[in-house]
Amino acid sequence: MDHFPGGQPDTMPAAITITTTFGPVHITWTRSQSGPKVQRIILPHDLPGGATAQDDVPGCGETPDDRIQALAAGMQSFLQGDDVRFDIDLLDLDRCPPFQRRVLLAEYGIPRGYVSTYGRIARHLDSPGAARAVGNALAKNPFPLVIPCHRVLRSDGRPGGFQAGLAMKWRLLEMEGIRFREDGRAFMEHIWY
Repeated sequence: MDHFPGGQPDTMPAAITITTTFGPVHITWTRSQSGPKVQRIILPHDLPGGATAQDDVPGCGETPDDRIQALAAGMQSFLQGDDVRFDIDLLDLDRCPPFQRRVLLAEYGIPRGYVSTYGRIARHLDSPGAARAVGNALAKNPFPLVIPCHRVLRSDGRPGGFQAGLAMKWRLLEMEGIRFREDGRAFMEHIWY
C-alpha cells in the first residue's frame, strides 16, 4: 500500500508511454489510497500532431508501481495479438457519466473473438433506440483496449468509428479472429448480447 504524507493521496497525474507495433500508447493515472487509478489511455493517432500525453502531465517520468507496469506489459502483449484480460479495477470509472459507465461495463463484458453492435448493447442496457448514445459513449471511451470498444460494429457489420482509426480497429479484430468480407463488413459469426 502506498503511504501519503498526512494520509492524503497524490492527485497529481502521472504518465507513461509504451512502445507498441501500432505506435506509442500513453497511460495517465493518479495515485489513491487504494492504489493507482487510470485516468486515460491514449492510442496512437489520438493526439494532435506531435503532442504526447506527457505535454500536459507534470508527473511524467515517475516510476509506475507494479499494477501500472503490469497494465503496460499487458497492453503490449494485447497489441501483439495475445489474449489478455485487463483489471477493470484500475480504471477511474467514476469520472464517466452514469450512462457511459453502464456502456463501458457492458463493453468490457464482450469476450475476445466476439463482436456486438451499438443497437445490441443499447437493448442489453434496456435502452432500445439508444444505439447512437451507445456510439457516443464509446467514442469518448477514456480506456480503449482495457474497455475493448473496437469489438462494437454497426448493425450492417461495418466497423463504425474508432479513436485510433479504422485500420487499427480492423487489425485488432483480425487478431482476435474476426473475418471481413471484401466490402469491409465483418462476418457476424460470433455475436455477444
